[in-house]
Amino acid sequence: MEAPLQQLHSKVWEAQGIALWVKREDLLHPTISGNKWRKLKYNLQEAKRLQHDTLLTFGGAYSNHIAAVAAAGQEFDFKTIGIIRGEKHLPLNPTLSFAASAGMELYYISREAYRQKSDPVYLTQLAGQFGDPYIIPEGGTNALAVKGCTEIVSDIPIDYDYICCASGTGGTLAGIIAGLGGEKQVLGFPALKGGEFLREEIEQLVDRYNGQHYHNWQLITDYHFGGYAKVKLELLDFIRSFQQEHSLPLEPVYTGKMFYGLVDLIQKGYFPRGSRIVAVHTGGLQGNAGFEERLGIAL
Repeated sequence: MEAPLQQLHSKVWEAQGIALWVKREDLLHPTISGNKWRKLKYNLQEAKRLQHDTLLTFGGAYSNHIAAVAAAGQEFDFKTIGIIRGEKHLPLNPTLSFAASAGMELYYISREAYRQKSDPVYLTQLAGQFGDPYIIPEGGTNALAVKGCTEIVSDIPIDYDYICCASGTGGTLAGIIAGLGGEKQVLGFPALKGGEFLREEIEQLVDRYNGQHYHNWQLITDYHFGGYAKVKLELLDFIRSFQQEHSLPLEPVYTGKMFYGLVDLIQKGYFPRGSRIVAVHTGGLQGNAGFEERLGIAL
């Protein structure tokens, strides 16, 4: 499995002598795509080593992570359990329908109960209830996920100055930062409103992984479009135009916002002339079907 580089051409950046490539992590695997493959890789190995036969994890109704864990369980012979935030709605949306078709058992809990998803006492209760499963956090982010995400940068065959990545829980960004070991400049684009809170989370993830603290990264928090999974017409128009111009599929939760922000920064002169930029496509395209169904639009 490979995540090739795709160079994008446009007068918008080439007029400034800027070169832009996309790291196509979305092509790593047909159903465990992008950063989800990276995050799950070493967790699956650890689950096998510890002789667990069941994976349990958490997510919302449209979660890329839920879909990826379900697919991983089917492919690598694990039972899977998804603890889903909110009430059950029928028919199932495309994400949960896929997860169920891959064999995942879905359990719905209130949003209040869901807030306990990291509480050790609650996790112990779940372990007892479901027969000692291997528990993977929401979004797949833990130290093993960071280890997997360090490999995003290890196979980039070109020299570059900046690497950009969307961010939800911070695990992928932490892996990129740790993998670079203080080299290059790293820009993270939080998909959540008030994403500056991720700074502490990312610092802790990197510290737990290798005990280091780096200063070659920053969060760009101006492109959340109202918050997680929220969109505006301006963003949807950009995604359609960008896809058509570059034959690059995007989605509105993560990659669409990152590329919108990246192009806007280029147009505002943020990057020095002659900069070489790699943007990481973290996948998540499975969510488009649910977005189209929920909003009655075509992406």
